[in-house]
Amino acid sequence: MTSPTQAPGQTKAHEPHPYIGGRNAALRALTAWRRERPGAPRVVILTGSPGTGCSRLLTGFLMLCDPEYRKGLELDALDPATVPPDLPAPAVPSVAGLTAAQTLWLLADHYGLSATRTADIFPELGQLASSGRPVTIVVPDVDRAGPVRGTGEPAHVVRDALKPLAAVDSLRLLADVPRELAVELVEGLPSGVAQIIDLDAPEWADPEGLVLQAEALLDPQFGAPELPFTTEPDVRRALAEAIARHAGDGAGSRLTVHLAVRSILMHPEGFDPADANQLPGSVGEVIDLHAQRRGTHPRTLRQILAPLALAEGDGLPVHLLTPLASAIAERDMSEDMARGMPLVAPFIRPVERAGDGIPEEERTLLGLQHPGVGEAVRAGIRDVPGAQARIAMELLEAVPHQDWAKAGAYVRDHIAGHTLEAGLLPRLLTDPGLFAHADPVRLRAAVESVPPEQLDAPARTYLRTAPLLTRTQAPAVLRAALLETAFVEDGLPEYAAVLRRIVPELPWHTLWSVRVAGADAVTVGKLPPAASDSAASDSPASAPLAVAVSTVPQGTPGSSPLKADDPRAPAVLVQDLATGSVIDADPTRILRPSDDERATGPLGFSRGADYVRVWRRGEQKGDEKIVTALISATPFTGTDLSADGILLVATESGVKALRIRPAQPHATTARRSVPDPRAAQPEPAQAPEPKPEAVQAPQATGPEAHPTA
Repeated sequence: MTSPTQAPGQTKAHEPHPYIGGRNAALRALTAWRRERPGAPRVVILTGSPGTGCSRLLTGFLMLCDPEYRKGLELDALDPATVPPDLPAPAVPSVAGLTAAQTLWLLADHYGLSATRTADIFPELGQLASSGRPVTIVVPDVDRAGPVRGTGEPAHVVRDALKPLAAVDSLRLLADVPRELAVELVEGLPSGVAQIIDLDAPEWADPEGLVLQAEALLDPQFGAPELPFTTEPDVRRALAEAIARHAGDGAGSRLTVHLAVRSILMHPEGFDPADANQLPGSVGEVIDLHAQRRGTHPRTLRQILAPLALAEGDGLPVHLLTPLASAIAERDMSEDMARGMPLVAPFIRPVERAGDGIPEEERTLLGLQHPGVGEAVRAGIRDVPGAQARIAMELLEAVPHQDWAKAGAYVRDHIAGHTLEAGLLPRLLTDPGLFAHADPVRLRAAVESVPPEQLDAPARTYLRTAPLLTRTQAPAVLRAALLETAFVEDGLPEYAAVLRRIVPELPWHTLWSVRVAGADAVTVGKLPPAASDSAASDSPASAPLAVAVSTVPQGTPGSSPLKADDPRAPAVLVQDLATGSVIDADPTRILRPSDDERATGPLGFSRGADYVRVWRRGEQKGDEKIVTALISATPFTGTDLSADGILLVATESGVKALRIRPAQPHATTARRSVPDPRAAQPEPAQAPEPKPEAVQAPQATGPEAHPTA
């Protein structure tokens, strides 16, 4: 077997792993965990500084754990102590970008659990194992958890997901976590149950593997250009040893070697293999030495990389790099950027995105080669919150006419992450347009990390509504509609009015909302005019008044008891259907729609526990078309719909009325009702609660010629 990480001409008893090229001591420990031998730990925690190679080691190990992938490997050539047994692949939930709860639901979906709460997942997993079904879970890249970097989600994943999983006696767990959380994860476990493998520690050192990595990266056989120090095997080996020696075998060593070789090969002019001063000892030194060899001040290179080091998500759209770099540097970086791409090339990676809905300028993102590069750059920024504040101001300037519907996806979805790290997020949380158009998962994560006492009323309304927005995966227009209703419910009509103005296609307008505990059995009706009004039949006051009738607990202000002599009997609350004003009226005078009137009306509705679908009747049965769907975070207790399209709904906490759009042209509008708003396009029915994607072992594409850290 030929390995890209084995030096030619060397004879070894066993071939190194074709993807890792070393780390045999760590591989033996992981294999012992997988074999479940007596005395082997049940929980293994893999950790190390960014760039030490944890992710690469875990990926290489999972190749050996995947029954299909291992068929393409020459296992007999490897050290038998590093080859795990041929068992079913473990569950490998990808936590990058996810919350602790989402990670747990991935596992629940993978194992087909019946749990309805995250707390139920742990005992159900334990029952699976006790019934003879092995439960083996590998959790990589915990440091990349969370939709927003500044929310500290890796710590939540450890405390709320991994620590309870590790406590399940019948479950076997392997996780890659940041060092500062490793000890916390194993605290409380009995002696011998857990093992921490810290790749920065001397006992896990792999100096020969580091040399092999550098040598493979320098070898033209694996893609390196032909240069005096790459074509001669002895010279190449000597240079690889020197690079590895300067990188050391601790913090960030794998990444340091990888970047050092990239820097040399992309700009070999002026590089002297014999000059030890040109060999870096850390990721930060790689950046600075590369800038110097390119004839640029290291500060300039770091200023160009700074927006990428502070970016959220998968990367930064190319067109934003120059203005954000200028904002951080507080000077015009246009000239530096014009000649800067060759300068930054060793440290960045382009991400190409495809899709009909992605604008041309957003199709190419720029990201850093590794999170460790970002850490090295951020370490050199004296005032990170200040830099993030300047980024946020620049992103706000990029919103056309402050219309969030026209903002770029990065600006719209990630500005909250930047303002969070700047300490300015509460000041941003007063814009209903942002609430409606920003990605709700990311915005919710950012808002939830702000102390509640710092949030103003609009932000508290958003936070109350956000679980409904994320659970239903509602599109922007439906998000705006749900927020419009929430603002009315919370006594913030001015914010609801803003949404009605900036999102004219809202599927409904909320007319009113009242908090009434225990509301039940609502219905629409008409209150005939009083006898004194009958003579003036042409007067608007003589038309029947559309009303809402709700069954409420006796004692509710404004209500009339059905049985005055029975304190346990319900009461009736009568309100103007258009305004919500309480009306002192005899409930027996109210006329309810007949069954025929309901059956022949232009609109109909159907109700589930937490949704109401409104549909327009067609000329024939089966021609109905969904107009919209109202979704609730709490179950509905009553629902009715007036002939002119006013939807009346009740939950345990209150009653509200919404005018559904489009209104029907031939509907009769009762006195005091609001004018018909403009028609809107039909909204889709309620989206089902999203199911987490299946959890599976990573699909490795095969050993790379150029190993990364």
